[in-house]
Amino acid sequence: MLNQLPPLRLTGATVLRDGELQDRSVAIENGRFTKGPHPAVDLSGYYILPGIIDLHGDAFERHIAPRPSAPFPIATGLRMTDRDAAANGVTTAWLAQSWSWEGGMRSPGFTEEVLDTLVRYRAESLTDLRLQIRYETHMIDSGDQLLAAIRRYGVDYVVFNNHLDEALIGAETNPAMIAQWAARNGRTAREHLRIVEEANARSTEVPRHLCRLAEAFDTLGVIYGSHDDESAEQREHYAMIGARICEFPTKRPPAAAASAMGDPVLLGAPNVVRGGSQAGNISATQLIREGLCDALVSDYFYPALSQAAFALVDQGVLTLPAAWALISERPADILRLADRGVIAPGKRADLVVVHKESRAVEATISDGRLSFLAGEAAQRFVKLQAGNVPLAAE
Repeated sequence: MLNQLPPLRLTGATVLRDGELQDRSVAIENGRFTKGPHPAVDLSGYYILPGIIDLHGDAFERHIAPRPSAPFPIATGLRMTDRDAAANGVTTAWLAQSWSWEGGMRSPGFTEEVLDTLVRYRAESLTDLRLQIRYETHMIDSGDQLLAAIRRYGVDYVVFNNHLDEALIGAETNPAMIAQWAARNGRTAREHLRIVEEANARSTEVPRHLCRLAEAFDTLGVIYGSHDDESAEQREHYAMIGARICEFPTKRPPAAAASAMGDPVLLGAPNVVRGGSQAGNISATQLIREGLCDALVSDYFYPALSQAAFALVDQGVLTLPAAWALISERPADILRLADRGVIAPGKRADLVVVHKESRAVEATISDGRLSFLAGEAAQRFVKLQAGNVPLAAE
């Protein structure tokens, strides 16, 4: 494990503290924000912002398999994901791993391989990496296997999703897509559709099955929600069984319903940066303007998190403190992480150093450990080391 930084103080920067930008220093000691005089690093010209907390990211799939037919060892993929996250200011991240009839890298067996590898990788991890299981609602026969994996590996976050309709509609309107989807998982299009049809035939069993899982999640302390809600009725259905997080609502009504019920709404940061959804769903910026978003997530691209926060500032949608809270403080609240999400004495020392002009992430500190360092900020830290203050505690 990377050693924690020695006691130090970051000075000269503009710091996000107590919900506002302040010109003050930040002290770190023993992996926590603290007070007191320590050796200083001058970070004039930078922002110091709370470490980013990403509640849903599937970029790790591309690190494991840069091409669908060219997979690499899971450990290699996790290591690259870790560094990708750190280089973009992420200090805590949930990897969105599918538990699905799709097979291949989204099968239950592969999910358990990822979980097992992640447990072994954590000793060297720079980022607090966790796993979110995206559970396909019609995986009825694998319910006991799911719960056993949750218990064994301490999974704390699950979302329900259902891609059967997408497959059934695609079979009629876009056979080429189905053929590609099937080939990616080592199947013919006919084999893939047979699995889809068999799963769909059991739709009447799904409601009771999900209630059983929800009851088990409550006992295990698992936080759970739903993915791609298409209507207010669908959001209400999931809320009734305890799946209170509304992740990627595709239209305004489910987002509005979630907000009215006090359920957190999660939207994709790439949607904000690109000016719209790549899947043709509702604009995230529009929902943010209406106050119908509680957190932004990386979805498939870690750089979008910080870029989205500054985009919202540039468009006059939110102030920087309010925009940054969508990727730090609010995600911490939603996943009940009381020790992080803000810069305050006693909290876990997670922070991001962002150049004011370029807005580039130049340093990330995770749990008091230097997980990423580049650019002019690197030169500032090197000066501290040249003054005989080591950058890692003995």
